[in-house]
Amino acid sequence: MSSPRVTVVPYLDIINEGDDFPIPQQNVNKWITTKKAHYDLRVNGVEPPVGIVHPTVVDALREQPGWDINDTADFRTITIEGNDEASRSEAVARTFASLRGMDKFVVLSRWRDELKPAYGPNNEILFNVERAAVPLLGIVSYGVQLSVYSYDVDTKLPRIWISKRSMTTANYPGLLDNTTAGGCRTGEDPFESVVREAKEEASLPDDVVRSSARACGTIGYFHFRDDKAIGETYLLQPEIEFLYEMELPDGVQPETNDHEVEWFQLWDVEMIKDGLTQRLFKPSYTLVIVDFFVRHGVLTPSNEPDYVDIVSRLHRVLEFPMMKCRI
Repeated sequence: MSSPRVTVVPYLDIINEGDDFPIPQQNVNKWITTKKAHYDLRVNGVEPPVGIVHPTVVDALREQPGWDINDTADFRTITIEGNDEASRSEAVARTFASLRGMDKFVVLSRWRDELKPAYGPNNEILFNVERAAVPLLGIVSYGVQLSVYSYDVDTKLPRIWISKRSMTTANYPGLLDNTTAGGCRTGEDPFESVVREAKEEASLPDDVVRSSARACGTIGYFHFRDDKAIGETYLLQPEIEFLYEMELPDGVQPETNDHEVEWFQLWDVEMIKDGLTQRLFKPSYTLVIVDFFVRHGVLTPSNEPDYVDIVSRLHRVLEFPMMKCRI
């Protein structure tokens, strides 16, 4: 009798690809060099910086009103003018509407008419910005991930409902993704985001999600957008993902409901490992998979020599103010 096939996955390489902005504790000189190659995004009277901006974007913003640029500081800065959330949001909206009209950046062609918040250190919203423009400012983005799974009766291992992103979706077209995932809108509780996305993308009833989905942590990462995304690849994406999971009751399964998802398939652990080694998944979702494998005992200290490093890297502490959950 032949032994079951076991795929060896380079998990730490996958983490390094998904969280590729230099880490100061590992290489402070590389971190400083990268920071100095960009501009800190600031708001008057607020510490620390709230984002990181590429010089190409700064050059475009020089031509727009509402921005103060300091090219002489040791760490160069670009500051949003305005004394409150409303005035800053108005300046940001005016800026990116203008740049969109000029076809200045490819990412703005994916305009969503959906606002994302930039938070200050006291959980205040400093300004809101169109979702498509978020990577131009390098502010922290917040998303949700719902992993819908079941257990294989023979192997006792989990199987996950995997989705394939449509070729017409705004970002990462054609890549494989979680059962359902999406962004948190301004003022939206993460769990409400999960309920909304599960219905919109996977036709999962509200009552099933509300009664069965459970929160299971977060992941944090800091990523240079790559050529799998639509648009400029030099933009930066610091992100927090709120993780949820749900074991589906009998008779319920995800079904396509909008233009963003091409199909759903139930994949076992070996299929998912193969997908990881072939880089078939959206970069942020690879980190979610690794975290799922840790929680469900697929990845353990007994089978992975880099276990401690992997687990710690899944929870990167970002250098910008982050939201506090409202209760």
